Amino acid sequence: MFTHRISAVLLVAALALSGMGGAARAQGCLSPGEARQAVQNGEAISLSQVRGNLPGDVVSAQLCHGGGGLVYVVNVLGAGGKVERLQIDARSGAIAGR
Repeated sequence: MFTHRISAVLLVAALALSGMGGAARAQGCLSPGEARQAVQNGEAISLSQVRGNLPGDVVSAQLCHGGGGLVYVVNVLGAGGKVERLQIDARSGAIAGR
């Protein structure tokens, strides 16, 4: 029963977030290649370094311009199946906004 509930939550989250790609890029998010380059240039830490500080499992993430620098916009599946959108400072890995 619990596994089915988690699967349903993940499916709903994936469907809701699947339409975000184009909109996120229009709002100043980097393509995967640009994000990789930003990490290689030292403009951002890697997403794998950010994951350890998050309060749940990453559903989706994108590197974007915001707050005077780069931020990761991350959707996290937390306790109880709640999906939360976080902004993470891409240099420090600290949560910059919810």
